[in-house]
Amino acid sequence: MTSHQIRQAFLDFFRSKEHLIVPSAPLVAKNDPTLMFNNSGMAQFKDYFLGNGTPPSRRIADTQKCLRVSGKHNDLEDVGFDTYHHTMFEMLGNWSFGDYFKKEAITWAWELLTEVYKLPKDRLYVSVFEGDAKDGVPFDQEAWDLWKPIVGEDRIILGNKKDNFWEMGDTGPCGPCSEIHIDLRPASDVAEISGKSLVNNDHPQVVEIWNLVFMQFERKADSSLIPLPSTHVDTGMGFERLCMAVQNKTSNYDTDVFQNTIQVLETLSGKKYGAGEEPFADIAMRVISDHIRAVAFAITDGQLPSNVKAGYVIRRILRRAVRYGYSYLGLQEPFFYKLVAVLADQFKDVFTELKSQEEFVTRVILEEEKSFLRTLESGLKRLDVIIGSLKVKGINTIAGDEVFELSDTFGFPVDLTALIAREKGFQVDELGFQDALAAQKKRSRQDAAKEATDWIELREADGVEFLGYDFEETHSHIIKYRKVKTKTGEEYHIVLDRTPFYAEMGGQVGDTGTLRWAANGEQKVATIIDTKKENDLFFHISKDKNLDDALQSAGIVVAKIDEERRDRIKSNHSATHLMLSAMREVLGTHIGQKGSFLNDEVLRFDFSHFSKVTDDELKRIEDRVNEKIRENIVLEERRNVPIQQALDLGATATFGEKYGDFVRLIIFDPSFSFELCGGTHVPSTGKIGVFKFISEGSVSAGVRRVEAVTGEKALELMRQQEETLNTIKDLLKNPTDLVKAVENLLDERSALQKRIASLENEKIQALKTSLLANLEKHSTFNLIVEKVDVPNADSLKQLSYELRDQVENLIAVFGADIAGKPQLSVFIAENIAQETGLNAGKIVKDLAKEIRGGGGGQAFFATAGGSDASGLDAALEKAKGLF
Repeated sequence: MTSHQIRQAFLDFFRSKEHLIVPSAPLVAKNDPTLMFNNSGMAQFKDYFLGNGTPPSRRIADTQKCLRVSGKHNDLEDVGFDTYHHTMFEMLGNWSFGDYFKKEAITWAWELLTEVYKLPKDRLYVSVFEGDAKDGVPFDQEAWDLWKPIVGEDRIILGNKKDNFWEMGDTGPCGPCSEIHIDLRPASDVAEISGKSLVNNDHPQVVEIWNLVFMQFERKADSSLIPLPSTHVDTGMGFERLCMAVQNKTSNYDTDVFQNTIQVLETLSGKKYGAGEEPFADIAMRVISDHIRAVAFAITDGQLPSNVKAGYVIRRILRRAVRYGYSYLGLQEPFFYKLVAVLADQFKDVFTELKSQEEFVTRVILEEEKSFLRTLESGLKRLDVIIGSLKVKGINTIAGDEVFELSDTFGFPVDLTALIAREKGFQVDELGFQDALAAQKKRSRQDAAKEATDWIELREADGVEFLGYDFEETHSHIIKYRKVKTKTGEEYHIVLDRTPFYAEMGGQVGDTGTLRWAANGEQKVATIIDTKKENDLFFHISKDKNLDDALQSAGIVVAKIDEERRDRIKSNHSATHLMLSAMREVLGTHIGQKGSFLNDEVLRFDFSHFSKVTDDELKRIEDRVNEKIRENIVLEERRNVPIQQALDLGATATFGEKYGDFVRLIIFDPSFSFELCGGTHVPSTGKIGVFKFISEGSVSAGVRRVEAVTGEKALELMRQQEETLNTIKDLLKNPTDLVKAVENLLDERSALQKRIASLENEKIQALKTSLLANLEKHSTFNLIVEKVDVPNADSLKQLSYELRDQVENLIAVFGADIAGKPQLSVFIAENIAQETGLNAGKIVKDLAKEIRGGGGGQAFFATAGGSDASGLDAALEKAKGLF
């Protein structure tokens, strides 16, 4: 079976078992602050397990794009060195939300593996949870009893908490699991050693392929476990490992999932995968063929490479791939981007979004490659400097902090630094590097530190009802709350059964406002400073103190948003829709949203485009938006529209967003702006008032950013610009032609600068003649040590270099008082510096002590500045004694 057939067989099998087949969520996690990326099949269903939402079906199956490169699920450094770890992978899963449980999950898993995929029964082993006395969880007798008649006791393994108890995180739903392992070794190896003894021992051909998790408990913040009100099934089967098993391979990379990419790499590099002659070439091909999937799909789903958070993770993966190609395949020109087309064709019928954005993803990766190859070159130069310095000192070990600098600044992993160092006869301080890395991780953890209590449940509710599209105020009840300690202090997270507060999502900030209620005969007010969404749970954030008693005794709560702030946010959001449509008219239909942020002050919008938006193009876009504002187009809002129907009608969707089965449409003239959107909007475009761009620039390769203001903020901007213009007119005595007057001023300034430069040069030439007259001639060098009158610090360099051209074997030390600030320079002819070991940088640092300053530079020329001009004479006297 091909990989396409294997995937389809899984989905068809569970469709026959009455499961709803749902699409993969984006690789990039949305509305879940605990995750950067979806790292497991269950991530998109977390709300259903937490009870924050209702699933579209009690039985679901899917294939989910996953990425494990951060946190406790971090496989990055293993990728390439073995045959079964990956960064991005597909997780095939079937799910039961309070429907079937262990019996069906186990029997169906066995049926699919042995009857559909025809995997040999005598090569399969299963594990069940042995129990844990500390948690008070007994041995999973039910799973044992179900497996026993299927596989026999000799093929069942007892697993401990580490291997056979699955937890969503530090808190939340969890439960025992039953894993299925397969032995893919040759028959001769199987005859010698039983596969049972190799399960969970990292053998590359005895691997887990399916994990059946039985959600029975909830882990509380105090680590205790309580039974869930209903039980669930959460299964995950690694698609790549399944393909290895079904296709009878001994490596995931030998399957057709990766071979297309590897064959392209063979052509590009001229090396043969699996030939055994260059093991690191094989590792490199595995690394690259894996990493292109993670990078390409992350960019497709909206995460661009950058220097922060999730963007940094993607940049790191990309650079690791390029670095392996550079070091072990001889690919020293951009190559990684060429693999996107192969991947897009391979997945065009599965994850269609990559094919749709193939050109964009390719160009982003190409620009990233070019940038990294430049960085790589800079890093090599920096490593040469470090090694050169160590040679002079007679040291053969590169310090750990310098290895870390190469990694953190230049993208040099420690193994690359070690490889280059070995080639030059050096070694690296790996323990020192690990210490520096650990210190950085500790700083990051402290920066992100947040401690939350368990939710304190006050009353039951079916969920949170958002009423903010229609109401600014609601009468509500508090469902639950928790206290959270952050770096800035303690805050309360409050959940209501119905709320008018919009929670931050889709680029729109959360609402602020108040909650008011009566408690113990008193009126209580909680100031809401923000509203967030964690998975599908809206919570209102207050930094008010000591709310516990008041919250617990609250009856009906009046929840009221800041209406004026919401109105400004709505104007910015609706203007963003108009702007995107105008951009597509002016710049082309390739324009796609790559990020947005909008609050009550400004709207910021990132979009795919590969050249600067010209002033004329910005003007045309701005004019078009304001034209639509003046038309006062009435908002047409449609709620609960089936997603496919909305797309068929021509609605614009944002790649990387996870849409439900039913969506909301925001329409300002169906022929102009027609988008899927969950945000708040003006009732008609005239409410926006006016739209004005304030900036345009580059964010990253292939992505531009514009910022704009609307309404009162746009008027404020125009008034500020008018006031500035009037001030300039007053300063220039109200000329008839202001532009011409400014041009004349600039011309005069340029002429004066040229005249000043000419006069300064004449002064330096005269000074140079005087200095030559005072030249001290020594047997091996000529010396000038003088206090000079020069206009600026650059003149010291000019003077030194011009004297060098006239005097052989020159050593020159100059001091100058420039506007009350002392300056020193030291020049040593390069031949003298090389022959004697004299170093201008070291000398100037020593002299700078006399002027209470510091400086440095190269061995032949260096400068220093200070704060005590009275020490210049002492510094020059000290210099005379050095030569």
